[in-house]
This record gives sequence, C-alpha cells and structure tokens, in this order.
Amino acid sequence: MAWRPYILVVLLLAAGVALAPGCRRPPEAGGRRYPIRVVTTVGMVSDIVRNVAREKATVNGLMGEGVDPHLYKPTRDDIAAMASADAIIYSGLMLEGKLGQVIEKLSRRGKPLYAVAEAVEPSRRLASQHAPEHPDPHVWMDPMCWAKAVGAVGEALAETDPPHADSYRANAQAYIEQLKRLDAYARATIATIPPRSRVLITAHDAFNYFGRAYGLEVRGIQGLSTESEAGLKDIQTLVDLIVLRDVKAIFVESSVSSKNIQALIEGAGARGRQVRIGGSLFSDAMGAPGTYEGTYIGMIDHNVTTIVRALGGEAPVRGMNGLLSQ
Repeated sequence: MAWRPYILVVLLLAAGVALAPGCRRPPEAGGRRYPIRVVTTVGMVSDIVRNVAREKATVNGLMGEGVDPHLYKPTRDDIAAMASADAIIYSGLMLEGKLGQVIEKLSRRGKPLYAVAEAVEPSRRLASQHAPEHPDPHVWMDPMCWAKAVGAVGEALAETDPPHADSYRANAQAYIEQLKRLDAYARATIATIPPRSRVLITAHDAFNYFGRAYGLEVRGIQGLSTESEAGLKDIQTLVDLIVLRDVKAIFVESSVSSKNIQALIEGAGARGRQVRIGGSLFSDAMGAPGTYEGTYIGMIDHNVTTIVRALGGEAPVRGMNGLLSQ
C-alpha cells in the first residue's frame, strides 16, 4: 500500500511528536544534550555515522541485517524516531523506496535531513541498464565513491553539532584513510583473477560501481531495484553469456531471493555447462551486528575476497584484515 500524506500525519500525531518549523536550522550551542540523536536508514550509512560521531551520538539504524531497502516499509516507530531525531542521515538516490517518501514529507516540515550518497558527483554516478532515467544508488560498492559519503556525514554532523565540528571532520578523514587501504586491497586481489574469468553475475543490478572500479563485467538478473522482475529473456541472455565465457561461478546476495540464481544454474545445466554458486555477497545490507561483516569495511572485504577466490584469483581466506568468518 502506497504511503499517502494523510497517513503520515495520522502516524505522527499518534506518536505524539510535533515537528518544528524552519529548514536545516543548526542547533544552539547552549542547552545541547549529549549524545545527540541521529536516525539512519541502511546499515552502510549507520556504520559511517558511528565511526564519525563515535561517543557523541546515538545512532538508530532503521534497517538491519538482511533487510532490502527497496522493499522496506516504514513503521509507526520508525516515523516517531525520525520525527524526534536531531538529524536524519540517509543514503538517497531513491535507494530507500517507500521510506524515501516519508523522508521527503519530513523535509517539507523542516526536519534536518542529509542524503549522503548524493555527495557523489553526478559525473561519477551510474544508471542501470534497466532504468537509465534513474541514478544507480549503490555507490557504496566503490569505496572511493563511498568516501564522498563519509565526508558528507562529517559535514552533516558538524552542522548538527557545531561545537564538535572539528572532531567530526577529523574522524571522517581518518575513516577515509581506511577506505583507501580497502580500495588498494581490492585492486591488488582482483587483478589476480584471470582476465577471461572477470565476469560477475549476481542476483540484482547492485554491483555496477564495483565493476567499474575494479574492471569486472557485471550482470544482474534483476534490475536496479529488487521490485523489478526477471523475465525468461533475462535468464536466457545470461545463460548465453555463461556458455560463451565459460563462467564457473555466480553469486547470491544476502538480502535478495536466490530463486532466479537457481533458474540460471538450471538453464546453464540444460546447455551442458555446470556453474556453481560462488558464495553469498552483501549488496543492500551488511552482515550481522557485532560481526566484522556487519561493518562496511568487513562487508566489502567479504565481497572482494569471496569474488576473487570463486573466480580463480588469489586472496587470503580470512580477507584483508584476517577477520572474515569462515
């Protein structure tokens, strides 16, 4: 059911929260209560905010492990949390689906909102072949693109809490240095995959930034959003690619149904090609909270290491930092 404006108003009133007038007004230095309250959407954004804010903020991430943001429907508690937060930090570029409609409504009522993926320059954004009129929102798949979002988080927190602006900016820069190391690891290990085998087939169209950054041909069975459906023609086209390139492994995703992957395996088998599942990748959600894979760096480390090893390259079993689960 689509979210209509009057439903949002009813829910906000039921939550007992009044939204103040004004737009993106910075708070007064006096009287600020700590830690500040920040609401985030997807785990990748939540992880940035926790690393940049540290002890100065409590972070309420609305979408947890295995949650598909394209299909997520906001709850009454979500709306109440956003309405009472000091700031809402989200990805943007239409990633959050129905939740994005609620966020837009809050923006018109003066809530401080920050769409950090939109810090990536338009010239560096991609469009899906399935939806060329919309920017691809999966910018975190390229750590150097995601570094732009990290900088945007630093500025968002600095604007929300000016007395600690220097701390937020310094923390953001320190985190960006970690992303540079992650990017270097990805480049070095992916370069060990035999050139003919650099084909990445996944459940949906979420890895195009990853492919552009590291020289992989990327194909997703479904489109940019998991709301789209894969048709028989899509499956057949990918089966043809598997046969032509002798692809040995394809990948499922932690937040997307694997039924289309199974159809692809069966289709390839009917053509005499045995293709296996090379592993499960994190696309729109990270791993379990409290695990290394439940961090952004751990998520990308897992993806890189899994892809490299499945496609015939060389990477440490436990990844860049030796922390991956076995």
